[in-house]
Amino acid sequence: MNIARTARLSFRLMDENDAELLYELDNDPEVMKHLTRGKVSTMQTIKEVFIPRLNAYKNEQKGWGLWQVNIIESNEFIGWVLVRPMGFFEQPDFSDLEIGWRFKKMSWGKGYASEAALAIAKAVSEPEEVKSLSATALKANLGSIKVMEKLGLKFVKNYTHKDEQGELPAVLYSCHKEQLS
Repeated sequence: MNIARTARLSFRLMDENDAELLYELDNDPEVMKHLTRGKVSTMQTIKEVFIPRLNAYKNEQKGWGLWQVNIIESNEFIGWVLVRPMGFFEQPDFSDLEIGWRFKKMSWGKGYASEAALAIAKAVSEPEEVKSLSATALKANLGSIKVMEKLGLKFVKNYTHKDEQGELPAVLYSCHKEQLS
């Protein structure tokens, strides 16, 4: 699957050869604040944990994976947009695609995340079997929640996110694919 460029951004499905870019992005404590409570990723974690997880759900034909986002004008890597079935590692729902994003701090507040996520969401939701798109974030991650709302996703529920560092309040947003903004 290919995703058409927007006025400002281009997209490419990432793979194990992009470890340096993934490391560069995950090496900013502010970027990682709502993901790992600010703990940056090591290159070993990128190679031994992150890339194998990516390879588990990557499907080029369906557009599942991490879509690299570059600014067309400079060809600068600014982040990625994730696409995979909701609940992929527990009980995948192939009719509901999870969308997520991670962007460099220098790109925040410029509408890049919304622009990229919307272009990618529209492309990957074209197949008939895809009915809806969903996203999750920690409740304190107001930037990501704002992107969800710009995409047309609506609040579904509060829940408790559990990981190796403990529990935090989180939110789930979702919409039928026709409701994408």
